[in-house]
Amino acid sequence: MAVMMWLYRAAAAFSSGRAFCAAEKPSGTAARWWAMADEARLTTGSISGHLVKQTAPIILGVAAIMSVGIIDAYFVGQLGEEPLAAISFIFPVTTALSSLGVGIIAGVSSVVSRALGEGDTDKAKRRGNLGVVLGLAVGLVVAGLLYLLRGPLFELMQANEATLPLIDSYMVIYALGFPLLVTMMGMNGVLRGQGAAKRATAILLSFSVANWILDPLLINGGFGIEGMGIAGAAWATVIGWGIGLAVAFGCMQSSQIPVEPSRLNSCKLGTASWSLARVAGPAAFSNSINPIGLSVLTAFLAAEGQDAVAGYGAGGRLQTFAVVPLLALSSSIGAIVGQNWGAGQEDRARAALVQAGLFCIGYGLLAGLALFMFRDFFAGMFSESEAVREQTARYLELAVWGYAGYGVLIVVNGALNAIDRATTALLLSGGRVLLVMVPFAALLQPTMGADAIYLAELACNIAGALAACAILYFLFKMRPSNVSQAAAT
Repeated sequence: MAVMMWLYRAAAAFSSGRAFCAAEKPSGTAARWWAMADEARLTTGSISGHLVKQTAPIILGVAAIMSVGIIDAYFVGQLGEEPLAAISFIFPVTTALSSLGVGIIAGVSSVVSRALGEGDTDKAKRRGNLGVVLGLAVGLVVAGLLYLLRGPLFELMQANEATLPLIDSYMVIYALGFPLLVTMMGMNGVLRGQGAAKRATAILLSFSVANWILDPLLINGGFGIEGMGIAGAAWATVIGWGIGLAVAFGCMQSSQIPVEPSRLNSCKLGTASWSLARVAGPAAFSNSINPIGLSVLTAFLAAEGQDAVAGYGAGGRLQTFAVVPLLALSSSIGAIVGQNWGAGQEDRARAALVQAGLFCIGYGLLAGLALFMFRDFFAGMFSESEAVREQTARYLELAVWGYAGYGVLIVVNGALNAIDRATTALLLSGGRVLLVMVPFAALLQPTMGADAIYLAELACNIAGALAACAILYFLFKMRPSNVSQAAAT
């Protein structure tokens, strides 16, 4: 506590000193570059260093978030095959809904990072606060729609009569708490746009730790608490969101862009809202397209039986955890590329993307190899059913070789969102699912069964990566770099 107080006082003293010296700063163009160096800290220094420093904390946070899904599956799996199958139906839907929050993060982070790169801190504060408010509004609307349409949605996904009541008991609670999630993510986007990766990670950790503690208590019961089954998993999630939102508020208040609703009074709401929406909207759809595609694949798998659905769901959770470093890199790349793009330093943005892409290829192949080699062990973690374990192992045998391509795709999408090319990212993600994943599965399932579903996921990841690289090549070719010092940094 003493150390934290010392850091707080030191930060306050530094802030006061910076204000005291403001009169000594140059004016005009020189002042703009002074501000950029002061506020947009990712426009100078080692690119590889920024990648490591921004990504490493987020790896911890993303791993914590992804572990929530695995822990949910583990404790719910102990309730039987039907609850595990219910969670497998729920998983792609909740992932798609969470993608709305990811879109809000992308939109807010994009406008904040570019404004800081331009040296306009006031603009960054106005748009950051507007992003949080719009996130709350979107959360309320989506929560209402989800509550009303939850029944027809899962019937459309071919959930059977045994799983529908279980699904409903989860989704009612999830819908009521959803606004907490998207508001928390809006605040997270403000912090990420500043390059405050450690604070953004603290939010994710607080939510995750709360869920870890509450899951076994609320699902199975203990310490005088009666277990609520699959509904307990939903309550653990919603309570965790509430705790995460409280931490997010505290982190924002101690950052250079605090929660200040009064900033909206001087904000051109139409222009600012459009700047956010043209990134957040496509980014949300772009991130939700993949889980929507997975929902379609789950519906295809339902024809193969509930064992196939449960096995696929367990394999999907393992995959999500395995690609945590790639997800973290796709989150951190936005601030780095956005600030440098806003500052007119395209060479640095390009260098960051090249280094990130090489990491995705190397790590993706190694992670796929590890899951392939130990697939039987991992398959046995989620179910006692031999049929479910066989399906999980088969998924890990075929689909894991696309992780490298998936990493390249999501990193490029993160960069496109950061530089206000979210529509391009949406078309890339949409083409990957609609032109490759779904047709591949639909055409080959009659002859290959469940294997067609697993191979469809592999094919779309490889095709998406190739298309992403081509898009970046032409994008940078059309916008010549203004600075040629990336190689030296």
